Amino acid sequence: MALVEVTDLTERLQSGVSGPTVAAFFDFDGTLIDGYSAAALYGHRMRNLEVGPGELLHTIRLLAGGETLTEAQFGELLERGLAGWAGRPVEDIAELGERLFQQEIAGQLFHETFRLVKAHQAQGHTVVISTSATRMQVEPLARELGVEHLLCTELESEGGLLTGRVAGRAPWGPGKEAAVRAFAAAHDIVLEDSFAYGNGDEDVNFLSTVGHPHPVNPQPALAEHARKQGWSTISLQRKPGRLDPRPTLRTAALYGAWIGSCATGMAIGKLLGDGRRGKDFATSAFAVLSGPLGDVQVKVTGEENLWSHRPAVFLINHQSALIDLVVVAQLLRANLSGVAKQEVKDIPVMGQIMQWLDFSFVDRGNTEKSLAEMEKAKAQLRSGTSIVISPEGTRSITPQVGPFKKGPFHLAWQAEVPVVPIVIRNAGELMWRNAKTARAGVVEVVVHPPIPTADWTKADLDTTVSRVHSLYVDTLANWPAEKG
Repeated sequence: MALVEVTDLTERLQSGVSGPTVAAFFDFDGTLIDGYSAAALYGHRMRNLEVGPGELLHTIRLLAGGETLTEAQFGELLERGLAGWAGRPVEDIAELGERLFQQEIAGQLFHETFRLVKAHQAQGHTVVISTSATRMQVEPLARELGVEHLLCTELESEGGLLTGRVAGRAPWGPGKEAAVRAFAAAHDIVLEDSFAYGNGDEDVNFLSTVGHPHPVNPQPALAEHARKQGWSTISLQRKPGRLDPRPTLRTAALYGAWIGSCATGMAIGKLLGDGRRGKDFATSAFAVLSGPLGDVQVKVTGEENLWSHRPAVFLINHQSALIDLVVVAQLLRANLSGVAKQEVKDIPVMGQIMQWLDFSFVDRGNTEKSLAEMEKAKAQLRSGTSIVISPEGTRSITPQVGPFKKGPFHLAWQAEVPVVPIVIRNAGELMWRNAKTARAGVVEVVVHPPIPTADWTKADLDTTVSRVHSLYVDTLANWPAEKG
């Protein structure tokens, strides 16, 4: 079975056929996300006592055999699960889907297939999510990815209320193949030039509809079929299982190193009567310890831009509180502070440490207090201390770059220091926003050249915010390491 790296595949796409007549069909469960969205939905139903013993026994009996479900068996499973939703408002189910996405499903996203989606979109391809999951499970991620087209299980409704039945044919096995062929005919898609990505044994027919099929972490029957057909297969790293103790130990070690470094730095600052030296010791010590203890390495492109102009306002796209802290410490080492949300100040231990590090805290509900905090940050910049800040204002739940706020740029302009964009590619892959533990791995970073602000006008500020946001989007879409 031939393996292909996502990086190699995205490079091939850049030199391949472009335009909307080429489609990229992505399966959802096991392909776009690591796991099954049905597990999150089923867990919610179990917690709310919505799963009766009959449905539970039937589900266990069907899945216990280990055989791929037929289209009829899958349809029967759906009918039993949906029957209990009869009479529920459509809006309630859509809201549940949003909640499950924010709380669980977003954290299961494979960042590699996220990059594949973006590579296809950059080529102007028609991107489609093709899945047997329901719209409420899939639509939030589709919207986050900017994917317009969904081929999914639709729920029947009458007068805004669910009937407890499926509307039409569920895209499972032959049903998914039929849905893809119908979509292609309706949208003038050339299937011979198109791509498909799927992981399940039931996806053989689906993948066979296109000229460029790519199994992703394929199940056994699909893997065997791919081997016989010579299909290029994508192997993605799965998240550690819940019984694996290493993520918990690794995370505890990182927190311990951070708290220990800061405690030692406080003692050094008091002993020497120099708080700045104590703070610099803390961040430098954590930079040294975090790599081996957390097994988190930082790979930097453009490292010279970290030191060419200081002080500066360093901008980061914010995905993971702990991993971003590791990245910032390893990159900047010393003579820095930051700006964070007011809520962070109230976090036990972490909040106290950040106050000791002279962070400024922005309270969006109190403009006067926020302005005073930004004046404090401005004074730090003018005294020679650099500031780290996320222009998004909060951690994103996917690699998608959120809208930028003007505050960081305004701060740099008023202090007459440059803005330095730091683009972090995969911190959320190691530890996403709602995760409790961190994975080992390499965080990739691009540091762009400093952007001077001394001669700005108000119009320059507005233009730069938009330009720098585009810089982040473009960098993530066309990572320098992928240019060969």
